[in-house]
Amino acid sequence: MSLVNLSAVVDWVSVVNKLPSLRFLRLFGCQLSSTVDSVPNNNLTSLETLDLSLNNFNKRIAPNWFWDLTSLKLLDISDSGFYGPFPNEIGNMTSIVDIDLSGNNLVGMIPFNLKNLCNLEKLNVAGTNINGNITEVFNRLPRCSWNKLQKLFLPDCNLTGSLPTILEPLSNLSKLELGYNNITGPIPLWIGELSNLTMLGLSSNNLDGVIHEGHLSGLESLDWLILSDNNHIAIKVNSTWVPSFKQITDIELRSCQLGPKFPTWLRYLTDVYNLDISNTSISDKVPDWFWKAASSVTHLNMRNNQIAGALPSTLEYMRTIVMDLSSNKFSGPIPKLPVSLTSLDFSKNNLSGPLPSDIGASALVSLVLYGNSLSGSIPSYLCKMQSLELLDISRNKITGPISDCAIDSSSANYTCTNIVNISLRKNNLSGQFPSFFKNCKNLVFLDLAENQFSGTLPAWIGEKLPSLVFLRLRSNSFSGHIPIELTSLVGLQYLDLAHNNFSGCIPNSLAKFHRMTLKQDKEDIFSGAIRYGIGINDNELVDYIENITVVTKGQERLYTGEITYMVNIDLSSNNLTGEIPEEIISLVALTNLNLSWNSLSGQIPDKIGSLSQLESLDLSHNVLSGGIPSSITSLTYLSHMNLSYNNLSGRIPAGNQLDILEDPASMYVRNIGLCGHPLPNNCSINDDPKIERDDLDNMSFHFSMIIGFMVGLLLVFYFMLFGSRLRSTCFVFVDGLYDRTYVQVAVTCRRLWRRN
Repeated sequence: MSLVNLSAVVDWVSVVNKLPSLRFLRLFGCQLSSTVDSVPNNNLTSLETLDLSLNNFNKRIAPNWFWDLTSLKLLDISDSGFYGPFPNEIGNMTSIVDIDLSGNNLVGMIPFNLKNLCNLEKLNVAGTNINGNITEVFNRLPRCSWNKLQKLFLPDCNLTGSLPTILEPLSNLSKLELGYNNITGPIPLWIGELSNLTMLGLSSNNLDGVIHEGHLSGLESLDWLILSDNNHIAIKVNSTWVPSFKQITDIELRSCQLGPKFPTWLRYLTDVYNLDISNTSISDKVPDWFWKAASSVTHLNMRNNQIAGALPSTLEYMRTIVMDLSSNKFSGPIPKLPVSLTSLDFSKNNLSGPLPSDIGASALVSLVLYGNSLSGSIPSYLCKMQSLELLDISRNKITGPISDCAIDSSSANYTCTNIVNISLRKNNLSGQFPSFFKNCKNLVFLDLAENQFSGTLPAWIGEKLPSLVFLRLRSNSFSGHIPIELTSLVGLQYLDLAHNNFSGCIPNSLAKFHRMTLKQDKEDIFSGAIRYGIGINDNELVDYIENITVVTKGQERLYTGEITYMVNIDLSSNNLTGEIPEEIISLVALTNLNLSWNSLSGQIPDKIGSLSQLESLDLSHNVLSGGIPSSITSLTYLSHMNLSYNNLSGRIPAGNQLDILEDPASMYVRNIGLCGHPLPNNCSINDDPKIERDDLDNMSFHFSMIIGFMVGLLLVFYFMLFGSRLRSTCFVFVDGLYDRTYVQVAVTCRRLWRRN
């Protein structure tokens, strides 16, 4: 009854208990959520197989009714939401042959009474949290079934310590998986005595030392050898050594030390389908025999070495499906590729010459060739690759215009229907904006920067590329107006048209860039477009992530996956005129806004402080006028601002983030009308009449009082001559009036001085 939805069944244990002759019960993936601690009258005395895996019990593993089934030979409760310490009840199941507790939240060391399981052949506790010493685990395995044990799976169990140096041979052990733990120390020699071993998995530990012939020669049945990500393991064997495991099919040695010489023992292993020797310190020329020996390899990973040599003309005869030779020193042209190939990464090598006239691999999904010296033009057959999703030929020497790939839309060879990422930056491409993009309706990422494209941007860009999130055309020779239809790209998050010859006004309909108005996580399709990878077992091939240099915060910065969080408009270094559209303040998710080096006029939008996520703002080298809006102090994430070389005037706002920006004076230079901190020139009264008018009126009033007082003083003096009482009263009045007037004038002057 596996994979049947039984989520509504509550008392299923009682129902099953009415079947005393039941021998096999498989209920995996049935969405069961209820179980019981015990059954009053256990009738399942004949039950031998119980499979409750992939359910949702969310219950402590003990007590539970199945621990009383002492006749069980197979118990599988993997991935079923059980938790708690490993139960001592395991020791009561003396008939058990195969037990699988993997994928549950079990903690602590396996119990001592596991020694009672004298029929045990298979133990799987993968993904639990034993959090103990690996030697102690071996000590608790049942000695009475030592020669019966066939499979021992303990990966990702937080195991520590070193493997036991001496161990009685597990003569029937066929699979040993201890990967993804924290095991340290060398690999002991008893591993090499496991003559029936077909799978050895020790990847992603902290093992060290040297592996030599003594560790490997006795493994004549070995089919899988998985040692990846043990950076301190070195495999050192004699150059004439011939492995005994010639039937092996899976070799994964990523980040072990194989080099500097190319491992000659690989020439005898012609049945391998999965080979990972990436990042293994090989610094040698690839031998000619390798390509023939590896002709059956379907997943080939040799990246991050210093392997040199030319790619063979016989490459097309290999059976490879995924090939990653990136970050090496391969040179020469790219030959015709295997017809079975779906993913290829030759990036960061020394490959040269044109792309092959016949690529061979018409079913390619990803083609990554950046960072070489490839020349010639982009062949037209790329238009016909209907499965292609990722194309990165950036940082090469490709020339000429891109073919328009004129194909009838009703044709079966309709172009670019699945492509999501095209990166052609930093080549010598020329011509108009490529018209074959019209058919790329799923295109998310388009980077044509640093080429020689020219002409105007077509109006169809807003209609034909509805999925576009990233558009970078900087450092070309595009001209004309920025088409208003561009703002129909509601999903656009990154727009870079810098260093071109665009003219005219910035479109007022910027608010249509809906994605730039949302303050939320922007992973979704953008993240999927810039990341690509394929894995088989522990072999991670074509591990691609887009990396680009972005000009922000006044400098170039390298971005990889973080680019998904950048919301950018860069229109700098063009010939744009007119005012900054007021609508730009609705793009509240913007993190970078650069409109510098244009001829923009008018005032900075008064509510620019609404761009609350802005980290970098550059409006320098324009002809902007008026004051700096006080709302700019609301940009609390701002770490870079440049308003220099404009015609701005008035007092510079202060407060919040503006007070802690680096090199503040340079942000405002060559704006002769600006005043106040951090510039040396103080503001005059007329620079801010609204703020100082009341103070000026008060000061005038009190000066008038002083003049009136001096005029009247003569009259008062005359009357004082005629009576002592009158004289005394006048002196008290005059003295008080003088004190009040002096204080008021002093306070007003001090306030004006501070503001300047």
